[in-house]
Formats: sequence, C-alpha cells, structure tokens
Amino acid sequence: MKNISIKQITATALIALMVMGSGCAKLSEFGTTNENPNGIVNPVPAALLTNVLSQMGGFAANVRKAVYAQYVSENQYTETSLYALPQLEMSGTYSGPLQDMQTIINYNTDPKTSAAASADGSNANQIAVAKIVKAYLYWILTDSWGDIPYSQALLGAANLNPKFDKQEDIYFGMLKELKDAESGFDALAPAKGDILYNGNINAWKKFANSLRMLISLRMSNKYPAAGGLAAAEFAAAAALPHIQTNAESAILDYPDASGVYQNPWYLLYQTRDDYASSKTMGDVLSGLADSRVSVYGTNTTMFPYGLTRDLAIQYGNSVGNNQSRFIATMFRQQGSPVTIIGAPIVLLARAEAKERGWIAGGTAGAEADYNAGITADFQEWGLTITGSYLIGAANYNSGAGVPGSIGAGTAPYDNFRAASSNIQDAATPDKLSRIALQRWLCAFPNGHEGWAEQRRTGVPNLKETRFKTGPFVNRYVYGTSDYGLNNANTVAAAAAIGGDTQQTKVWWDN
Repeated sequence: MKNISIKQITATALIALMVMGSGCAKLSEFGTTNENPNGIVNPVPAALLTNVLSQMGGFAANVRKAVYAQYVSENQYTETSLYALPQLEMSGTYSGPLQDMQTIINYNTDPKTSAAASADGSNANQIAVAKIVKAYLYWILTDSWGDIPYSQALLGAANLNPKFDKQEDIYFGMLKELKDAESGFDALAPAKGDILYNGNINAWKKFANSLRMLISLRMSNKYPAAGGLAAAEFAAAAALPHIQTNAESAILDYPDASGVYQNPWYLLYQTRDDYASSKTMGDVLSGLADSRVSVYGTNTTMFPYGLTRDLAIQYGNSVGNNQSRFIATMFRQQGSPVTIIGAPIVLLARAEAKERGWIAGGTAGAEADYNAGITADFQEWGLTITGSYLIGAANYNSGAGVPGSIGAGTAPYDNFRAASSNIQDAATPDKLSRIALQRWLCAFPNGHEGWAEQRRTGVPNLKETRFKTGPFVNRYVYGTSDYGLNNANTVAAAAAIGGDTQQTKVWWDN
C-alpha cells in the first residue's frame, strides 16, 4: 500500500470543502447537462406494438408445451417429457408485453397524452388493438397457470401486490375486453406498427371474434348446455365476421433474413438438436393414412416419447441421423411464418358448436365445417387432401380414428405399457371425439393450443411414460418470484386452487 502524507490528505479535504462550499448551492448552473437530448421522454405506441407483435410467434411456438402435447419427443435431455416440476415465471410477460399494451391504452386514454398518441393512429384504434393483444396474452397465461393476477394487475406503483383472480372471472373478463375492443374501432387512422395485419381493422375484428369463439368453447366442460353462458358467448361472436379462410388467419411473418427477426422453430435447431418428432403423433397420422406426416416431421422415423436420458441416447444412436426432426425443414426457415390463430381451428370450433347445438347448422352444418377445417389445414401446409381421407378413418359420421395404443415403443424403449388390450388412445366413437382429434392435429405445431385442447377433451388419450419422475402436467406451478415478491397473494391462490402442484387442474379442466 502506498504511503499518503498528511499534507496530501489535507489538500484533498480542502478541495472537497471548496467544491461543497461554492458549488452545492449552484447545481442549477449546470442546466440540462444530465438530460439525454436523444432520450425518449414519452412512449412510442407504434414501437411498443411492433415489439409485442414480434413476440407473439414465440407464444405460439412454445416447445415445452409441444412436448406436453406429445407433438415433440426429447432425444437427449428428457426432463420435460418425464414431467419434471414446471415451476416457471409469468412475471416477464407482465413486465414486458402486457405492460407495453397497457401503456398504449393508458397513453391513448389520458387527456394529457392522447393528442400526442394520435400521431400513431386514432386513439380508439390503438386502444382496440392493444386490448385484443392483451386478451390473447392473458389467455395464454391463465391456461398455463390457472388463477393469475388480472383485475389488479398492470397498475404499476398503485398496486405492487395484485391479488390472483379466479380463472372463471378472468375468462369472462377477457370476453368483455374483446367485445369492447371489437366495437371500439373507428373509421380513422389505423394503428401504426401493426406487423400482424398492417392496419387492417376488419382483420383485427375477425381476430377478436375468433378469439372469443375459442375462449368460449374452452369453457364447454363448465357450461356445456345449449343456451348456457359459454354457448351464448360463442353464438354472439360467431354471428360476427370471424376467421374462416387461410387468407384471414392471424399469421406472423418473419421477413428479415438478416437475423433481427427469425422464425422461433428455426432458432430451435440452430444451437441444439435434441428435439425429435413424437411417435405418439406419428402413430395417429399413420393410423389415419394422413399425408401431413410429410410436413409435420422430416421423415417417418418418429421418436418414442418420454424415455430416460440413457435410453433416449441409445435409441438415437440406433437410428442415427435418420430420426425425424420436428417440422419439415422447408417450414422452419429463417423467414417462415408462424400461425397465431388459423382458420382450421376456428372452423373446427364452429363444427363443435354446431354439433353441441350452440349455434344453428346441426350435424350437416357441423360436418361441412369439419371437412372445411381439415381441408384448410392441408392447404396451409401446401398439401392436397385426398378424396379418400374424409371418407375413411377421419369420416365425420363413421370414422373410427386410430383404435389401439399410440406412441408405444418396443423393448427396451417400451415407454407405455398398456394395462389392457382394450386401450383406445385415439379411437373416435362419436362426432365430438372426431372433431377433438382433428383439433389436436390441426393445432400442430402450436403446443399451447394442442396441450390445452387435449386437456379439455381428453383426445387423444396421452398416457404418462412409465419412466416419469412426476405426474402429468395439467398446469405450470407458480414461480419463485411470485412467492418472493407477492407471497401472501400467491399462497392464497395456491390454497384456492387446491394446491400449487402440476397435477392440479385449471378451472375449465375440472
């Protein structure tokens, strides 16, 4: 250590005293020195909207949920398919995209800022788009965790510890927000920054109404009756313009091949190769003689689901590089689009509503929508549906589906051991089960939609692997930040749902 003299210390102290004595009272003389002249003082709604919409493909392309839907098998690190504890954080969605949408709403609503905000489109149109996107994000969150903060969320410093709302209340809250948004558009300038629909207000209205239909149908186990709450909400939305053709689908393009925005499935395989096509899905496609097998994977050598790490590596070595990767390569390029909500699942939802008697059309109308939905899905993948497909195992009135077990490997990869010879994992003895099986297939590769619909309908029957380390995942478990930053409300929510565990079912699944 250097020696410091008393003179040096004294000199330093004197300089400090001089600065304090002569400068502290005159800091104002520095003017705006500490202000960044290039800094953004007010939010830019168009930039916020573009940023959030660019993230929506990631919500639709969630590989963990694709594993839960058994679209995907893990071929090395198999913790997710063995049902390891899914303790995941929702906080990033609140502080990121949800807060950005709320900022757009606040900025366009506040009389002090609404005039400035209108430079990025009419206040009404920006608010309507933000409400629709916000409802979509909340739908993803609540279907993943169940009860979550909603009515007291996004208030900033006004409430740093929001309560967790019941999922039932959240569902009706989302429906109300979508109705308000759909009726809230005006004929003035569309919202800028819209990379999903490029300012097409009619397309946004169809998106909102289609989302209302899907949300309503998700409540079918709670409100099954024709004329009930779910049926009434569905019918009201279906009576308005909604997505019916692939040209109307909500599809996010990734046009920038320079690396700024890239298809999430493309990114999945850039640094790793540990995801393969699931044999569960392959067996369903094979049993239906379904040509979508040519695009859902890179070949037909599907990977048994839910093996231990050692067995997965062993199986991978046995088939080598021939194992099927998730999605045909041509559909997961840098600029490949991602479907957020597509016509096939909306048409199939309408088919189910007609079959349930929720809307007019009856069985004949349901069959027409069923056939149209499947045909649209084939077309979306660039395939031509064969004339025999809809009159065979997938026939609306008599299709048997895929009797027997699906996804079972052979020893030593026998992941599913049938309890009896009467297992009917993907059999379709009635019309609703035929619609459900096609909903699961047409949702591919959207793992969130596939996982949610399988939980709602039980079709196909996705069995737990015998190598499992935990029970089947019905929901995510609340994250450590929930307990650390909002403990009392998180503990109360956990008690209200019957325990914060992965086997606890969300409200609409009970």
